[in-house]
Amino acid sequence: MRDDIPTIEGVAATHLYPPERPVLDARQRRIEAVDRDMALTGREMLGVELLRGSNLKPKPIKWLWPGWLPQGKLVLLAGAPGTGKTTAALSFAATVTAGGSFPDGSMCPDGDVLIWSGEDDPTDTLLPRLIAAGANQGRIYFVGDVGAQGERRPFDPATDTEKLLEAARGLPELRMVIFDPVVNAVTGNSHQNTEVRRGLQPLVNFAAQVGAVLIGITHFSKGSSGVDPTMRVIGSVAFSALARVVLVCAKTKDNVGNERRILARSKSNLGPDDGGFTYSLEQVETSQGIPTNRTVWGEALEGSARELLAEPEAGQDDRSAIDAVALLREELSVDCWTNAKEAQRSIESQGFSPKQIWRATKHLNVIRKREGFQGNIYWRLPGGPEIGLPTASIDSIDSKIKSRKSMESMRLSGITGEANDDPGEDF
Repeated sequence: MRDDIPTIEGVAATHLYPPERPVLDARQRRIEAVDRDMALTGREMLGVELLRGSNLKPKPIKWLWPGWLPQGKLVLLAGAPGTGKTTAALSFAATVTAGGSFPDGSMCPDGDVLIWSGEDDPTDTLLPRLIAAGANQGRIYFVGDVGAQGERRPFDPATDTEKLLEAARGLPELRMVIFDPVVNAVTGNSHQNTEVRRGLQPLVNFAAQVGAVLIGITHFSKGSSGVDPTMRVIGSVAFSALARVVLVCAKTKDNVGNERRILARSKSNLGPDDGGFTYSLEQVETSQGIPTNRTVWGEALEGSARELLAEPEAGQDDRSAIDAVALLREELSVDCWTNAKEAQRSIESQGFSPKQIWRATKHLNVIRKREGFQGNIYWRLPGGPEIGLPTASIDSIDSKIKSRKSMESMRLSGITGEANDDPGEDF
């Protein structure tokens, strides 16, 4: 070893003195370091990978059913028991296997469908419904048992998603996956945000890796009628947050009191989040003589899911919406304003729900105006001349001042009241 080369514990240290080169600024050195790391292939990268936007290629969302069922994404299908959620999902599945058309006439390329159900038997329930819907049986796959250590056990969506992914890779034309109920993918408390996200993330990854739409079927919370349909999904809000699209099924009443079923789009992060379709469940027999039912799709509907489901839901209010319209018309006028709360209170005393009254205001195209920033809301019928709101009386103003002082006093003394959820405030 040469004497003029410095050493560290006997190891030649020429590498400590590299040739001189132009000094790069710190930012440029960081960029070069990221580029070198991103160029590495076949080597495990340590730390957090940073993906520069200029190195990524934008791509559009792929739709199985444009605007409704995105490929590679999680979609929730929610509703109360007995609304036909599973039958509607099987109708979609049959469309995929046969290369048929969706409710709006959009054509679907044929492909395979994978179904796991923790509630219905494939042979006596699911398959007959699929056959009645015109499915190609050769393109339907049901998730069976899992083999482990020489034994067989039922598939568990909370722990066996990776095993299912390995099996699903053998279906290159897999276009749809159905999990019913999707809540079974959560091992912990389904009302805890973090536990729901932890349980659903494998399903989100599964959908992305196989490139298929994954429909998770679930229920509405009890006693949640009148709430935003997306918020009615049972369990933590994380269910709806992780899903890119939320569809809801409901049984409602039309304007003459006839029962009808509605599929509505309640949420979408990828496109329009409104609209829907009517449908009915038809009792039929398969060619093997097995009685079953199938979905028959009807007309397209306009409006938000909350508006469409705001009609009186079957079994909750049987009063005709036409009566509510007639009563509201009597309460209001075209040439003067009426206090909305007073009008609403009068009609509610006749046995009508806030939802029916709200639908009646929509039916009559009621004009709404608020007095000041936080004042009363007034209604009147359309068609009259432009008129100003009633002038508040001195007594009314004094009453409001006293009320606000009382509320402030309660707040300062630590007394809190219940939130005002009077539906009239939303009108």
